[in-house]
Amino acid sequence: MMMAPVLAQDAATATTGIKLSGDQPIQIDADKLVVHDNEGTATFTGNVTVVQGATLLKAGSMIVYYVKGAKKDATGKDTTGADAPKTTGVTGAGAQDIDHLEVNDKVYVKSEDQVATGDHGTFDMKTEVLVLTGNKVVLSQGDNVAVGCKLTAQLKTGEAQLESCKSGQTGRVSIVVAPKNAPKN
Repeated sequence: MMMAPVLAQDAATATTGIKLSGDQPIQIDADKLVVHDNEGTATFTGNVTVVQGATLLKAGSMIVYYVKGAKKDATGKDTTGADAPKTTGVTGAGAQDIDHLEVNDKVYVKSEDQVATGDHGTFDMKTEVLVLTGNKVVLSQGDNVAVGCKLTAQLKTGEAQLESCKSGQTGRVSIVVAPKNAPKN
């Protein structure tokens, strides 16, 4: 995802990083789920775990926001009118397209050999942009570690931006790059 271009010692060590597996199912586990059909949201709380392909997300809570708008049946007929069948509960919410996610409480994202952590996060499904924020946002790949307070990752392109915790000239991003052939303790 992000550190490969910055932290790779040579082209052979570059990896693809955090990515989506859009062709694979998403499994969500949590202690509790509350679906708000009228608001178009589903709130997962307590030990939330999301797995899709090689990507793992963990958080204390997650709100899923569904795309608002007309729903159409197989013939293309608008089914959002008064005579439309009502979808309720988990099945109704899960059948809709996801617009974006909000995660909170010790957010952890892992894909392949990269891990990103923060206090809060958002993920826009359409643009495939992940934003992690917090007092200490950490991005690591092996022994290589980058620390800041805001990470913006473009998952389509693998490009990422890590911002410092303070504005102005005193704010700094910290990065530690381990030598390729460093002895392991």
